[in-house]
Amino acid sequence: MNRKLLFLFPLFGLLAGFLLLTCQAPAGGLPSASGYTILTPIRQGNLSVFPVVATRSFDTQDFLTLDEGLRSGEVIVTESGGVQALMRRRQTPVQHSGAQVNQLVLVNNSKRPLILLAGEIVTGGKQDRVIGKDRIIPAESDPVDLGVFCVEPGRWVGSSDRFGVSAGVGGAVAAPAPMAAPAIRSKAMADKDQQQVWSEVAKTRTAMAETVTVEAEAQTINTTSSYAGVMNNKEVKQQVDSVAEPIQRNYQSLIKQLRDQNAVGVVVAVNGQIVWADVFASTNLLEKYWPKLVRSYAAEAVGTRTKSGKVDVKKAQEFIDHLDGRHETVDSEPGLYRHTEIAGDGFRAFELTSLLPKTGFDLHVAKMSE
Repeated sequence: MNRKLLFLFPLFGLLAGFLLLTCQAPAGGLPSASGYTILTPIRQGNLSVFPVVATRSFDTQDFLTLDEGLRSGEVIVTESGGVQALMRRRQTPVQHSGAQVNQLVLVNNSKRPLILLAGEIVTGGKQDRVIGKDRIIPAESDPVDLGVFCVEPGRWVGSSDRFGVSAGVGGAVAAPAPMAAPAIRSKAMADKDQQQVWSEVAKTRTAMAETVTVEAEAQTINTTSSYAGVMNNKEVKQQVDSVAEPIQRNYQSLIKQLRDQNAVGVVVAVNGQIVWADVFASTNLLEKYWPKLVRSYAAEAVGTRTKSGKVDVKKAQEFIDHLDGRHETVDSEPGLYRHTEIAGDGFRAFELTSLLPKTGFDLHVAKMSE
């Protein structure tokens, strides 16, 4: 063989190895022009969760979550008719005509702006409600009307004066606001229709009753109208935990490893079909919402009884990259936030952009398949 060719073979090998390394994205992801990169999924049963890392992260330390506000007592959520006792900062009484199914009132007494995410469920009052739209509530706010949807159609009797507070040992304790499963979130966010939300709650109740093995537990599920009641059923909770906890632990560990790479969200697939994506402005925000989000995804997986399949990283990357739609609807409060709804072919996306001083970035992006 020609000595020149023998000399070049090692060079060809080195060049091929170099090209292979430079073409690989970190941790199994694919390069993206959107600024987001999808990593190798974490799978449990029929649920696949694809971590999302971003080219940059933003400072979100000044923002308050609903769970933090309820826990500290600085955020108060009540029925419209029960707000007379709440006073504005100028000590002007607030008047509301009475409790209404699709309206609650919130006061943020914190010195930090509050983030509300569509899909967060507040329990208590005359019936449990789900937040209908992402928004920001200013620090030390006056009472604010919230657009909500009922997820407990069978009750209209006050169980507590305030939402997110339940009776505990030694007195009232703050209860975290759970996150509704993607199927219910979509009815509130995209359809914006109370009957559609009730219909989806009923479908979830039926699906969960079919998954339990104890007939008495199935009867208990079928006799409740409360979405929270269904999810708190002992056997349902065990099934959801069996899916959620391994993924939660694995991704929390991954978040720590990828903190410098800005792990900011997930793309979610059930039975090989992409159903949802949640992306935040920072790893810090993702970590705060992750425990309740992963349980909502797990609930969707447990209640979905179709043939299982798998989706690959390429499809998940395409899903997170494609946000151009046919129509946009913008709702904003100047100097506070902008909420953009994007309708596209086979998807709906929602962007919450902070307009507060020194921000101007997307706090949260949610995308659903249609």
